[in-house]
Amino acid sequence: MKVYLGSIGCRLNQSELEILAADLRQAGHEIVASPEKAQAAIINSCTVTNAAEADSRQLMHKLARVGIEKIFLTGCWASVDSIYCDDLPTNVTLVDNALKHAIVRDYFPDTGIAQKEASARIPLPGKGRRTRAFIKVQEGCDYFCTFCITRIARGKSSSRPLEEILHDIRAAELAEVKEIVLTGTQLGGWGKEYDPSKTITDLVKTIFDQSSIPFLRLSSLEPWDVNSDFYSLLSHPRFCDHLHLPLQSGCESTLKRMGRKMQPAEFARLVDSLRVVDPNIAITTDMVVGFPGESEGEFEESLEFVQRMHFAGGHVFRYSARRGTPAASFTNQVDGKECKRRNRIMREVLEESGVRYRASYLKKTVRVLWERVWKDETGDWIMDGISTNYMRVRAKAGQNLWNQISQVKLVEDSGRFMEGIIEKTKDDPL
Repeated sequence: MKVYLGSIGCRLNQSELEILAADLRQAGHEIVASPEKAQAAIINSCTVTNAAEADSRQLMHKLARVGIEKIFLTGCWASVDSIYCDDLPTNVTLVDNALKHAIVRDYFPDTGIAQKEASARIPLPGKGRRTRAFIKVQEGCDYFCTFCITRIARGKSSSRPLEEILHDIRAAELAEVKEIVLTGTQLGGWGKEYDPSKTITDLVKTIFDQSSIPFLRLSSLEPWDVNSDFYSLLSHPRFCDHLHLPLQSGCESTLKRMGRKMQPAEFARLVDSLRVVDPNIAITTDMVVGFPGESEGEFEESLEFVQRMHFAGGHVFRYSARRGTPAASFTNQVDGKECKRRNRIMREVLEESGVRYRASYLKKTVRVLWERVWKDETGDWIMDGISTNYMRVRAKAGQNLWNQISQVKLVEDSGRFMEGIIEKTKDDPL
């Protein structure tokens, strides 16, 4: 059967689609890049914001109009009560997140083609060759942020077994992938149901011991999940010097209403301690503006805190009331136009902070994994990639260096990327 795979939302959703793609191929089915060529489709949906839910709904109806015989809708949107109020197309089958892993077994007959040994990772059609792989290690969350519907949609924290994680990493190695990104809803929750003493640090060290992938990056980590043993990773040559630590607000009273477990002063101390170990580490964050009850004074307090943190960048989200979350029933919801204004201002502050961080790297050398390549009108190779500290870098080369690692001296910030001069290229991280 020819199957189209579509995803809305986070890197975890993308990683899950790649797992489903491997299951489908093992059962003898074909993954196609175009919905028009598909007999069946799987959509991994998102509901973290109103916009993400709308995108998921739009994709579902688009595929239904194409005439695909069977559409299996899973993911976070498919797992919340509000979806049952929608007029779903007759060819759509809902599959709860908890049953997502069994879609292939339950709905796609095995053709008899079995594959027991780890094989090279194959990118999804239309995505092209990949230099990095997103590896799902965990899903669900044990925390209770009042605005978050993901914990409702995905349930409690659940870890993937180490053997499955290493299997996916071996497949990435066979495909000569140079960077893996560990993904999950609550990465710091990995391993707790196996052994309460286990931490994400234990998982990363095991991966270093049992694989040769040059670079490992974490997608996102709750700040209170950074334990004392974590700091040892910062000096490891294969650990990317970039951490994404969601703050959500820089205002103490807003964070309390959000149900967050760390206040601004604690967050600042954590960031300071990380920079003591690695002064050059890039720390990015997530911010929410317009949370219910956020006064102008609270917003200004949040803004001033973000300015003091000197983040390397971040994402800003307007608060989106999600049915079933406590915050949806809070009083003093902030006006939509005011949310847009605060969103713009917070984005500007983070962008300025990113400019300052990048400026600190001018005339310095960073390690870059080249992701894209093309020739310019003079015949030079133009290399485009991501540094270990998560800056987009571009440089000219005399040859095609795709999927190779280079030492690059940064010479100019063009805004969209840092321009650099390649000093040395090799495959190991040092």
